[in-house]
Amino acid sequence: MSVLLETVGLTRFFGAVRAAENVNVRILDGEMVGIIGSNGSGKTTFLNMATGYIKPERGRILLDGREITALSPRRITHLGVARSFQIPQLYLGLTAIENLLLALAARAGRVGVWGVLHQPEWTGEGRQILAQFALDHYADRPAGELPEGARKLLDIAVAAALGPRLLLMDEPTSGISTDDKFEVMDTLVAALGGSRITTVFVEHDMDVVLRYSRRVLVFDQGLVIADGEPATVLADAGVRRAVLGHA
Repeated sequence: MSVLLETVGLTRFFGAVRAAENVNVRILDGEMVGIIGSNGSGKTTFLNMATGYIKPERGRILLDGREITALSPRRITHLGVARSFQIPQLYLGLTAIENLLLALAARAGRVGVWGVLHQPEWTGEGRQILAQFALDHYADRPAGELPEGARKLLDIAVAAALGPRLLLMDEPTSGISTDDKFEVMDTLVAALGGSRITTVFVEHDMDVVLRYSRRVLVFDQGLVIADGEPATVLADAGVRRAVLGHA
């Protein structure tokens, strides 16, 4: 598999806090990679730098061999990198399908042209995407009325509608009940796998990491301290101390 995203010597401090120092990561095309670490370990900062929301002090970020370090978030999105957030970024007063239509319009460069949204081809594609994420029965309901799990899935569906090659997700199961988290992840993995989207996700739930990631990166105080197969990495005593607070 080819390298899709690469960071070289990525470094960022916030005052005396080390959010990233000499982070060297390669994400291969087609991978499903989990990122774990304690609060403040640098996980979300890594996603923010990879998507242009925060600029590193040193280092380089390459997408498919092209440097994107200095590019704006919008430009990086246009090059094929999408992002979902821990708190879903949706228009809560709009329906699920309308949120999808806005994403499809943005993909086509038609941002801010509300009157053109309800084109038959976009509506058809939007409903197809909703069906892939098992949200078709919510199509005409306001996003603010959806259950938490469905709202999470809609947020990720909106990101997927942008047509990315790489999707970065921040805690896709946060706020979802224990009973629902595997159902949400099963739906998510099936939808993204069908679209052949390379996926990186930050997650605190170790059961989710073990079950769904094929590779895991461990962050601790801005450093990547482990990178490998989930069961092996999570069995390491140093990793368990850093992530869980005990060996």
